[in-house]
Amino acid sequence: MNDRKLAQAIYKIAHLEGEFKLRSGMTSNEYFDKYRFEAQPRLLKAIAMALRGLIPSDTQVLAGLEMGGIPIATALALESGLPVVFVRKRAKEYGTQRVAEGLDSLRGLKVCIIEDVITTGGQVVLSAEDLRGEGALVNRVLCVISRQQGGEDNLRKAGLEMIPLYTGEQLKEASADA
Repeated sequence: MNDRKLAQAIYKIAHLEGEFKLRSGMTSNEYFDKYRFEAQPRLLKAIAMALRGLIPSDTQVLAGLEMGGIPIATALALESGLPVVFVRKRAKEYGTQRVAEGLDSLRGLKVCIIEDVITTGGQVVLSAEDLRGEGALVNRVLCVISRQQGGEDNLRKAGLEMIPLYTGEQLKEASADA
């Protein structure tokens, strides 16, 4: 699937119109429902194949954020061969009581965060701090869609570079050509 066809497919399946409250607390008249593209094996595989080329070359571990980043990170791990950890919003109070599950230690490892859709980047910043608290070296974030609503600036202030597969505008433009 070429880049334009992939953008059209993501937009067609995931773009919704209405009134939606976002994690940031903002209200939007459009929404990208990432679960709709993550639930489609062929589309998820195509997304992972496209993201694989964007993984920084020095990456040692992928970190999928709860919950939407986990299927993308898993598919990307299968495509790239890189190990993956699953990052909770907060550590459980039982079991391992860890915020990042999957590896014994992240200390000194170069970790790339994987997320689905970024609006303001609030959860990404919090999760990056949690990973850094575990000794991970985190400075890059891959996402499928950047909504371009402050996320890039907020991530930059937190020492993170965002690398989106698409912006919301790019998806809209591609859908207009369909």
